[in-house]
Amino acid sequence: MKNREKTAIVLGATGLVGGILLEMLLMDKRYDKVVVFSRKALDKSHAKLKIHIGDLFQLESFEQDFKGDEVYCCVGSTQAKTPDLNIYRQVDFGIPVAASKLCVKNGINTMIVVSALGANPRSGLFYNRIKGEMERAVLGFKLDKTHIVQPALIGGNRKEERPGESFFKRVMATVDMLMVGPLQKYRMIEAACIAKAMLWLANHPFEKVRIPSDELRKLCGDAAS
Repeated sequence: MKNREKTAIVLGATGLVGGILLEMLLMDKRYDKVVVFSRKALDKSHAKLKIHIGDLFQLESFEQDFKGDEVYCCVGSTQAKTPDLNIYRQVDFGIPVAASKLCVKNGINTMIVVSALGANPRSGLFYNRIKGEMERAVLGFKLDKTHIVQPALIGGNRKEERPGESFFKRVMATVDMLMVGPLQKYRMIEAACIAKAMLWLANHPFEKVRIPSDELRKLCGDAAS
């Protein structure tokens, strides 16, 4: 008997990980519909694709359209890109939490969220603290299947320039091989690997909720096999 085809919801499809994930979902025969919520238009059309443009800070306004089987939340910013800390919090905390609320309201039981290595609600670093608070809040909704991926520095070609990040990537490329054993989780990880791991997590049983970078690489390998 043929399995029912699914609907995936993507937040952050204009970003590096979200864009790659979107391409994978559109090519995946397990999905017959991919719904994107975005604050700006995407230069893409596909028979499976439905795009809703609007204010993601008011995600609840999309309640009637926020329906599917899985939610992939790939939103995120940087302090350089978003210096206003209140807006930064709205992006990195507010959007994933609002998406979780809509999952509960609309009976969506699977959510995969991109966080960051080092996320900790008690961290003295603003970025890590917000990510940690987001993780705690999202898990508090107790969906049947929630996974939080925690990548280290993400490799790949972004559309926008991030000079500081680009420099750090060049540095990391030279020291990655020195990171062995417990330090492997701090190695740079490619966006495509994160996207593959997220798709694998949504479609396979996996007990662990928080998945750091080194384990994402292993899942990425499983997805490719």
